[in-house]
Amino acid sequence: MFAMVFDGSDPTLREMTLPDPVAGPGQLLIEVSACGVCRTDLHVVDGELSDPKRPVIPGHEIVGRVAALGDGVSGFSLGERVGVPWLGRTCGHCPFCLSDRENLCDDPHFTGYTLDGGYAQRTVVDSNYCLHLPERYSDVQAAPLLCAGLIGYRTLAMAGDAKRVGIYGFGAAAHLVAQIARHQGRRVYAFTRAGDTDAQALAMSLGACWAGSSSETPPDQLDAALLFAPVGALVPAALQAVTKGGVVVCGGIHMSDIPSFPYSFLWGERRVVSVANLTREDGRTFMRIADECHLDVSTTLYPLRDANRALADLRAGKVHGAAVLEVRH
Repeated sequence: MFAMVFDGSDPTLREMTLPDPVAGPGQLLIEVSACGVCRTDLHVVDGELSDPKRPVIPGHEIVGRVAALGDGVSGFSLGERVGVPWLGRTCGHCPFCLSDRENLCDDPHFTGYTLDGGYAQRTVVDSNYCLHLPERYSDVQAAPLLCAGLIGYRTLAMAGDAKRVGIYGFGAAAHLVAQIARHQGRRVYAFTRAGDTDAQALAMSLGACWAGSSSETPPDQLDAALLFAPVGALVPAALQAVTKGGVVVCGGIHMSDIPSFPYSFLWGERRVVSVANLTREDGRTFMRIADECHLDVSTTLYPLRDANRALADLRAGKVHGAAVLEVRH
């Protein structure tokens, strides 16, 4: 099979022809049709996440068809379309797994990081962590749901019943979570890079009541701020934008250092919390919501061989919506 591989020597992925993987017990062999390009992939190749498997095939927003079933697999059939998310395996016996918090597992494995992912024509995955996908979405549209959508959903859920929600960094996750927030009757305020009028226009088209740069003050105090841009300086800015009792939710797996700020920014029972990974129940719940509200998924397409260009565009902030690799066979 053809694959784009990260060997750890530099941020450039290598084009390689590798032996086809084989499904072991409990695994599915997937013929990949599309794979989203996530900012987490960028953190892996840029060395901002330590200790990836080396070499590793990145990609954890995988859509494909079941080509083979390993021994003991149930709930899936040959030819069925499935989705493969970031969470690839958990231990099942640590205190977190035993208390319905498998996203915090002490010995986890992650697709495209410690397990080979979807920047390839084929991949093998643990069937227990695969998801059934709503039929209303094409393969390309479904790919961003598997991380941008899932992490966006978990981030929004941590905002509780907040009615006025600010979203900082209007990219793949933000453009999906904005629609869910509007579906739930919340007001959305979008914060983008300075001068990014395309992202601001996208936000307004998706129902935001206001859009501006992250340095601007919104017209209303926020009940919650969701941060998807990996910029630590946005935390004190968001704290100044939320009202007393409000929450700032950091939705990324990596963020630059948060600068010091006056205690007054935090006072008034404001909170700063992070989102770590996801659970399988998050996946099932989110896919039901995505089926109900028919999300408008904005994508920019790249051939698999252009994965390096897709990562470069994401790094430069040139991707609006979600970048997706189309995989040909």
